[in-house]
Amino acid sequence: MYAKCGSMEDAQRVFNKLPSCKVVTWNDMILGHVKCGQGQKALELFRQMQQEGVQPDPITFLWVLNACASVVALEEGRCTHEQIIQSGWNSAVFVGNWLVDMYAKCGSMEDAKRVFDKMPLQDVVSWNSILGGFAMNGHGKEALTYFEQMCEEGVQPDDITFVCLLSACSHSGLVHEGMCFYASMKEVYMISPTVEHYTCMVDLLGRADHLQEAENMIKSMPCKPHFATCMALIGACRIHGNLEMGECVAKQVIELESENAASKHLCCFWQQGSL
Repeated sequence: MYAKCGSMEDAQRVFNKLPSCKVVTWNDMILGHVKCGQGQKALELFRQMQQEGVQPDPITFLWVLNACASVVALEEGRCTHEQIIQSGWNSAVFVGNWLVDMYAKCGSMEDAKRVFDKMPLQDVVSWNSILGGFAMNGHGKEALTYFEQMCEEGVQPDDITFVCLLSACSHSGLVHEGMCFYASMKEVYMISPTVEHYTCMVDLLGRADHLQEAENMIKSMPCKPHFATCMALIGACRIHGNLEMGECVAKQVIELESENAASKHLCCFWQQGSL
């Protein structure tokens, strides 16, 4: 309860008074630190847990991998991977997915691909993990290659798949490919665009200096523009020197969300002349 409420000091106080702690209790503490952005503390607790002779279970490994990813602790992640292999849990699909995610977030796509390729079974989450890894590390063309393999193996993409693909195209300047994925998502797979998809498309077009198309994308949204979506266009306007459009978008956001904390931040950002 304390951990979920974000009070790790209270959680630690209760934890220290327990006469004995089972693995589930350690897991709660490790997860609590991860959720509170204290990945290094979570790893220290994991080491303490082992020193006290408590054997980790699959859930422990998942939270530890999450902690490694949050603080980009690649070597600790590799050591944890070795422990997972020794424990015999490496064949579980969900463990493989988390390993791929951890390696990708630590910037080691070679390790991520190695784990992915060795998985005996890959579900849509597995493919999304590797595609997301390519996206965050700027390997757009590899993401496209793996997506082709995903389709060849008959795995049905979901909305998250297309967020990963559009993000990969955006970070690699693959405008035409991104537009094709966006169209096929709606027309072939019947997936309605979400805020995340619109944000990726605005970012894709904006980075490529297609600012008018990016603005039109925002105007086509069936719902109120999201702060992150507008910020993607504002950032592109700043990069490409279109201050007039950037100021216009900033004003619109302020008018739409004048009571929102994020909008207040944007207001200060704009008024200070940072744009």
